[in-house]
Amino acid sequence: MISRKKCLLLATVLLPFAMQTQAQLILDNYVIPAGKPGAAIGKVTGANKATISADTSGLFTIEKNTLRLKKGKSLPAGAFKFEVAVSAGTEKVVYTLVKDEFHQNKVVAHRGAWKNQPGSQNSLSSLKDAIKLGCAGSEFDIWMSADGQMVLSHDPEIGGKKVEETNAAELTAIALDNGDKVPTLEQYLDEGMKQNGTKLVLEIKPSKVSKERGQELATKAVEMVRAKQAQGWIIYISFDYDICKRVVELDPYAKVQYLNGEKSPAQLKADKIWGFDYNYGVVNKDMSILKDARSKGVTTNVWTVNKAEQMTQLLDAGVDFLTTDEPELALEKVKGK
Repeated sequence: MISRKKCLLLATVLLPFAMQTQAQLILDNYVIPAGKPGAAIGKVTGANKATISADTSGLFTIEKNTLRLKKGKSLPAGAFKFEVAVSAGTEKVVYTLVKDEFHQNKVVAHRGAWKNQPGSQNSLSSLKDAIKLGCAGSEFDIWMSADGQMVLSHDPEIGGKKVEETNAAELTAIALDNGDKVPTLEQYLDEGMKQNGTKLVLEIKPSKVSKERGQELATKAVEMVRAKQAQGWIIYISFDYDICKRVVELDPYAKVQYLNGEKSPAQLKADKIWGFDYNYGVVNKDMSILKDARSKGVTTNVWTVNKAEQMTQLLDAGVDFLTTDEPELALEKVKGK
């Protein structure tokens, strides 16, 4: 007879494995190229033959497991979100596809646009202001509350309360500037998915309680993004390399950037990490890392770049993204390039 202790240990080992290996129809891209009739969108993996089982727009088809616009079909003006149900055998998955009108100006507003705007960092106001400015991305940070909910905060404490030791109801009652309250991840995703110009750069904070709790947060975040069908909007970032790898385990095609600074582009590529998001000091020590990353197909982002001369330096070196508390200044610098 297996002891209760051994049963619990076995469950701990097998449950994550079961989550990773569960049959799933996964799309490798959710963004529709704009202005390209008949364009390929993404490949459906997890089945030998996938078919479209529902498409109210009548715009899409699947050919050899590649989801694409029908020949001669273009996206209508005004609409930017489209739902398509894909089936294979007994499995059916609904994907939300988003028209690619995302800004290409490289500017990511750090914690949203707040420093020169009326709202607080990591608020719905700072997101809306980043969108209004036309930033390529709006970065935000999440922690897990004591009762397992995902809420926004840059620091482990907010409003005098330790996030991981406080229930979500108390945290979301904390008043911020501009009439905001501390938002949940769900609220932030709902707001961000109302538009298709600004990407949502989701930082998963390592837990102060335990490594396992950080892994749980990563799992919950990916599950919520999947449940909200927000994949086309999301870039994940984290200082914890195991969190980055966990996201990739759960969604092999997720766009994930590592923050800590010590991994080479070659290592990131080997671990299927989409890119790095390193501190300016790390990149400035050896600017050739940008060229090395580019040669390996690794995306580059640098934080937190608030000085005009640093912005110019990195833009001239071909960085893919700048994360900044000064998105207004960065947008002016980009215009001059």
